[in-house]
Amino acid sequence: MLGLPDTVTVALFDLDGVLTSTAVLHQQAWKAAFDAFLRQRDGADFVPFTEQDYLDYVDGRPRDDGIAAFLAARGITDVDPATAAAIGSGKNELFLKNLESGGVMPYPGSVRYLQAARDAGLRIAVVTSSKNGKAVLDAADLSKFVEVRVDGLVTSERGLRGKPAPDSYLLGAELMGVPPSAAAVFEDAISGVQSGAAGHFGYVVGIDRVGGTQAASMTAAGASIVVNDLEELLPV
Repeated sequence: MLGLPDTVTVALFDLDGVLTSTAVLHQQAWKAAFDAFLRQRDGADFVPFTEQDYLDYVDGRPRDDGIAAFLAARGITDVDPATAAAIGSGKNELFLKNLESGGVMPYPGSVRYLQAARDAGLRIAVVTSSKNGKAVLDAADLSKFVEVRVDGLVTSERGLRGKPAPDSYLLGAELMGVPPSAAAVFEDAISGVQSGAAGHFGYVVGIDRVGGTQAASMTAAGASIVVNDLEELLPV
């Protein structure tokens, strides 16, 4: 009834873009932070940070990894650690400001899916690269569904590799007491889908909030199925 194999007993959800609309806030904050850096570096001829840059280099990755990936893609190799850290802290300040102003909303279809999953006895965890996972869950009133939270603070403390490596999802399954084969991964980022595939999880659900070639890219990255909204997995 939940669109998953019968062998799956645990659902591991990414947060931003899967359960909440905060992926938009992340993208806006990254654009502001990167554009400020690029404008200062290159002047009026700077090339702005784009939505595709966000999807290709930042979405789903830990903050520092996303900064490094984007700068490398632009051929920028002379950024010192302090400057990179300033980009990241600037982005996070903008994100938190938007979050505090009421900018987080759960997707209605995701809430319905979480309710159905809980009613069906499917155990729920959240696995996110964001260090603001608790704040987002609390703001969206979703913490009540979540048994285990693995966020950027946890992965940093444990020295785990970020997505697309499977480490965070493997930890989520471990903390829930199940092997990867008994868990499903729910992701809106290509890096997250790759993470689920690399960890050999029982099912990988891609959520396409972008359109265009995103669904095909998710399938190529290892998604078992791609939907536009989690509600599509529920019975009519």
